Amino acid sequence: MKMLKKILTKYNYFIIISLFTLSLSNDTSALENCVNFDVQVDRKVYFSGENLYLSFNVEIDEGFHIYSVHPEKSLSPTYVDIVDSMFFSHIGIINEPKPLKKFDENFNQDIYYHKKNIQLVQNLKLLDNLESKKYLVNGVFEYYACDESMCIPRWDDFSFEFQVFEGNKRDDFCSLIPLEYNSDEELSELESEINKGLFSFILFALGMGFLALLTPCVFPMIPITVSYFTKEGEKENNSPIFSASLYALGIVFIFTTLGLLLSFTLGASGAGDLAANPWINIFIASLFIYLAFSLFGYYEIQTPSFIRQFSINQESRGGVIGILFMSLTFTLTSFTCTVAFVGALLATASQGAVFWPIIGMLSFSLAFASPFFLLALFPQYLSKLPKSGGWLNSVKVIMGFLEIAAAFKFISNVDLVWNWGIFDRNMVLFIWALIFILMGLYLLGLIKMPFDSPIKKWSFIRISFCLIFLLIGVYLSTGLFNNNKVHGLVESYLPPDKQEKWIENLDEGYILAKELNKPIFIDFTGYTCTNCRWMEINIFEEEDVKLIFENFVLVKLYTDGKEDIHKKNRKLEIDRFGTAALPYYVILSPDDKVLGTFPGMDPNKNNFIKFLNNSKEKFDN
Repeated sequence: MKMLKKILTKYNYFIIISLFTLSLSNDTSALENCVNFDVQVDRKVYFSGENLYLSFNVEIDEGFHIYSVHPEKSLSPTYVDIVDSMFFSHIGIINEPKPLKKFDENFNQDIYYHKKNIQLVQNLKLLDNLESKKYLVNGVFEYYACDESMCIPRWDDFSFEFQVFEGNKRDDFCSLIPLEYNSDEELSELESEINKGLFSFILFALGMGFLALLTPCVFPMIPITVSYFTKEGEKENNSPIFSASLYALGIVFIFTTLGLLLSFTLGASGAGDLAANPWINIFIASLFIYLAFSLFGYYEIQTPSFIRQFSINQESRGGVIGILFMSLTFTLTSFTCTVAFVGALLATASQGAVFWPIIGMLSFSLAFASPFFLLALFPQYLSKLPKSGGWLNSVKVIMGFLEIAAAFKFISNVDLVWNWGIFDRNMVLFIWALIFILMGLYLLGLIKMPFDSPIKKWSFIRISFCLIFLLIGVYLSTGLFNNNKVHGLVESYLPPDKQEKWIENLDEGYILAKELNKPIFIDFTGYTCTNCRWMEINIFEEEDVKLIFENFVLVKLYTDGKEDIHKKNRKLEIDRFGTAALPYYVILSPDDKVLGTFPGMDPNKNNFIKFLNNSKEKFDN
């Protein structure tokens, strides 16, 4: 059933086509045996950690064809499904000879196919810890057998054996793609790091985790972490180190297991789809608002019962359940921006690999969660300081205001996906400006909360923060007039404005690129992606970048919406480029050749400019 579900999910569109063509003719016997193949491994001796090259020698009868393995060049790509994938740490691309090409009037597009005899090669990397013995591997060769009148889907079972011996892996057999089977596709950064070995890969994953902390996606969890553990520290018999450790380890465990589980079941974009789900965003916003009012001291305020039943009851219990629930909230929030490394890991996992995605996700999340251990630890000790009641309550109230501000970020995500048109950029910016002004008025004592102590005198610190908050509120309000932009970091959290020069359909981009003889710049982005907004505001709007953009046809492909076009964009990114990361940038020639890729957010403008110029130079040459 699992295999059938996967096949139906992957080929549902073309199964409908096949049923239609079959309905035109009941005589399909000619197509039953028009394609024959045998499967061979490339050598007799393997050591753990080496690469195995699986050859499919395919014989196609005269007058028949099968489609190319390339997902974007085929009506339905030829595919190899390795059922017993637990023996391999990586399942690479399928290499093929140059396919034939023709224009299909029925589908109004070019299609790529193979006739007569061809050889396909599947790259499989063995696990590093395989026992010395003989292994039997089962798989399914999936393709469409076609003649001029109809196509039928085929799922042919196959198996092959390989023998693993004791010994150290050999460098000559550790590259993912052998020289004689090399294709036009380059090794991805992930594949290159895997080839360097386990220790190097772990260090790389840790480094990617620390770099991800510099992205705007994690910032909303800072005030909620500090405020929650400030309250946690006020409880009797509280152990700050235990609570902080549980929080950090909970993030590591939930981030890894939930991300991989969603990839195995829903595909590479499963984690991103969950984070972009409007109901999840409503849930996170409701949680933020509930905790904010609890920090204000209004514990009797109730949220809707369906939210309270699933979240707030658990959260209010505190202890282990509450802390782990906070770890889950952190994970859902961070999934709104899947960085390039995690996107590649999830795409690899969705293809059946297990070992490297698990190691990568654990290492990445360990580095990603480590600073939040400290953010959870220190507030608990502050809560235990003598005479902390008065000023600490003011800190909690300020944190409550910040949580309400963060909640509107997630409410605006819902607005974007469901197209309400209410919480647009100006509305959210107005609310944020108002919240900061209220924070200033609160510190002046003009707003009272239930547990506030009387202000006997205004201290220098109180006056300083009051002025800071009032100035921030005034500054944010300037963004409401004359299309003024506020700081790029702030703009990255706001809903995006419509950009006139950008096309949101790749097919239209191809047409325009051929007319103008320009390469296509593709921005894989998301409505809920904070890192995407940051790049658009801080890099795309630079004058020298805008000048270079004049040489490209600009295409923006949203992947986290609910329309069919969004699903198509998501499939294109995963199937062709092997990642679910947002943002992700690709430059194509008008005839669909990849000129360059750029993996996600990078605060260094010069790196992005170099990527644009190098790709343009390839196109010109």
